[in-house]
Amino acid sequence: MKGYTVPLSPRGIANLAPAPPWHYAGTVVAVEFFTDPDAAAATLPRGLTPDPDSAGRGVAMFIDWQYSSTNLEYLDPARSQYREFFITLDAHHDGTPVSWCPYIYVDNDSAMARGWVQGFPKKLGAVHQTRAYTVGGPGTPVLGPGGRFGASASSAGQRIAEATITLQQPVPDPTALMGRPLINLRHFPNLTAGQHDRPAVHELVMAVLDNPAVSDAWAGTADLAFLPAHGEELADLPVQRVGKGFHFDLAYTVTDLTTLTD
Repeated sequence: MKGYTVPLSPRGIANLAPAPPWHYAGTVVAVEFFTDPDAAAATLPRGLTPDPDSAGRGVAMFIDWQYSSTNLEYLDPARSQYREFFITLDAHHDGTPVSWCPYIYVDNDSAMARGWVQGFPKKLGAVHQTRAYTVGGPGTPVLGPGGRFGASASSAGQRIAEATITLQQPVPDPTALMGRPLINLRHFPNLTAGQHDRPAVHELVMAVLDNPAVSDAWAGTADLAFLPAHGEELADLPVQRVGKGFHFDLAYTVTDLTTLTD
């Protein structure tokens, strides 16, 4: 039997996600926000502590992605294109500033499988964002001063997040948008009777992003709301105020991760 993720199969092409490298390119609508520091701290796993300088700060990101591996998967857009929404929260690991991802939603099963391997706690959702087209006209915002973009996410038919941004100026240093290492928790439970409280895998990991690149980065004003929904806890992180909104293109490759604790 062959394959990287399930299902393993005779030819090894039925698996949800092939072995890395995994290449990504996407367009991001992001909003900086500030929530109750105690609520943010409650989401942190063992090994992470609140950032004393920015406790309660987070970033909400809506991304229109395209993925490929070694077989030019982007030529099959039904499989390679997907959309995603997640938040990160500022934290510390051994005194180093990091970002922690407590919640993430995606509309593609292959992306969900890759995410679970990396430690992203992905759930199915529906994510949408305004697109910009260089042809211009009243059907598209301008990617420049005054351009307005909206984004939303829902889970199980319930709206859980919505955002708008209005662009004002280019980001002078786009690399700053990728400033903090991203921390995830790889957690796979144990089904054996008597061992449900002893997971098969429970390890804190740091994402490793090869060749990260950011282009066409713009910043401006923003609005953001997390909405109450049955079976969700995103709204337990109330948006008390927002910072800047951002629009940019992002690319990177995943081939590895760093295990911090297990």
